[in-house]
Amino acid sequence: MKIHFIGICGVAMSGLAIALNKKGFIVSGSDKGFFPPISTHLNRAAISYYPGWHPDKMIQNGVPDLVIVGNVASSQNPEWQFVLKNKIKYKSYPEAVAEYFVKKNSIVCAGTYGKTSSSALLAWILRENNFAPGYMFGGLAINEIDSAEISESDWSVLEGDEYKSARWDNEPKFSHYSPTHLLLTAVNWDHADVYPTEDSYFKAFADLVRKIPKNGLIVACADNENSEKVIAKSDCKIVRYGKTQASDYSYANVRESKFGLEFDIIHSGDNYQIKSGMLGKYQAENITGVFAMANEIGIEAREIVQSIATFKGMKRRLEKKFEGEITVLDDIAHSPLKAKSALQTVRKIYSGKIIAVFEPNAGNRQPESAPGYDHAFQAADTVIIPRLTKIKIDEKADARPIEGEELKNLISKTHNGSIYIDNDDALINYIIQNAYARDAVIFLGSHGWRGMIEELVEKLSRLNPDRRIVSIK
Repeated sequence: MKIHFIGICGVAMSGLAIALNKKGFIVSGSDKGFFPPISTHLNRAAISYYPGWHPDKMIQNGVPDLVIVGNVASSQNPEWQFVLKNKIKYKSYPEAVAEYFVKKNSIVCAGTYGKTSSSALLAWILRENNFAPGYMFGGLAINEIDSAEISESDWSVLEGDEYKSARWDNEPKFSHYSPTHLLLTAVNWDHADVYPTEDSYFKAFADLVRKIPKNGLIVACADNENSEKVIAKSDCKIVRYGKTQASDYSYANVRESKFGLEFDIIHSGDNYQIKSGMLGKYQAENITGVFAMANEIGIEAREIVQSIATFKGMKRRLEKKFEGEITVLDDIAHSPLKAKSALQTVRKIYSGKIIAVFEPNAGNRQPESAPGYDHAFQAADTVIIPRLTKIKIDEKADARPIEGEELKNLISKTHNGSIYIDNDDALINYIIQNAYARDAVIFLGSHGWRGMIEELVEKLSRLNPDRRIVSIK
């Protein structure tokens, strides 16, 4: 069976493509461009791909039996138009996940934040404890495991994204995953381009909760008021976790450093000492939720503790790209709320200045998202807005997306150290000239950085004490 991916170079789409390739499907793909590490993973899997949208290349080895269409495909995409004209069978990404990954016991990890780390860690724990789950998460783990794997077992672990499923399907991706078990981290309004009001966003999660059968299980964060509201009418078993000692699984005594976390999980009078290499105090909450779910489905606590210790974390989640006198980090935080959390963590760990480079996703460039920027960047000394990725504008739309200078002005209402630098080379040079020993530079956003991180790291590695770039012999 031949399967073609329109938009194969996204982390989630490439993971699905590699998983299907391993199962013997003939996989090909196209996208706007290809960059490491995704291109590296596709090459290792010997998957055929090409840049741009070319129907002739799509059918070069025969018409695909199925085309999986990513959200990157606009209504004018030539390959998408060819699929429609020739009535080729197609599916959205979540529809494909539902067909090939969802199992009898379907664990979905959902929430405004924490779902990628939680689903990856949970998949790791189940793998390490002989559950052999099928799984999918929208990130790259530092451990040598793929982002998706098709399994023959009765268990699946899926990241439940609330973003719309496809151009033709505005329902959230997680609506396709038939959950029997739900790990719900938090519910805070996000993606204003899809959910124009708080109520519409909360309704999506309430609908998800209603899908859990009576004999199913919800593990929910007790510290998030909105999560509590969402699960209030559920009639299945509910287990709560959080800082609150009244929770079924609580965490305490969190110690964090640049090497990771140590803390305690308390459950039924027992105390479990947790060690994790992941950065960020907030990860203690995610880990506790995963611990609770794993324990509730039958994995012994001591086995869970051991598996947590061997999980190295996720790329682009406070991932260290360089560590010398100056530290460079990369984080996928694409909203002011997520940026705030990441910056607060960095502030606790590093004693020098914090320089943040921030690019929001499309939803957080809508006018409705403006209130979320108030005081979100207080933990940073300097916030740099780079040249922003172009967003296709619907000519019928009432409002235009927030652009670079406007975003800088929006952040400047509550943060004095905000600047807009629309030239990549000038941005890198600004950092070189203004970052010193013990400072941290963090890139925040879901888009690629056009090689800026790599260039900065290369220059920092050649920076001598008098601040001059020197060549390496």
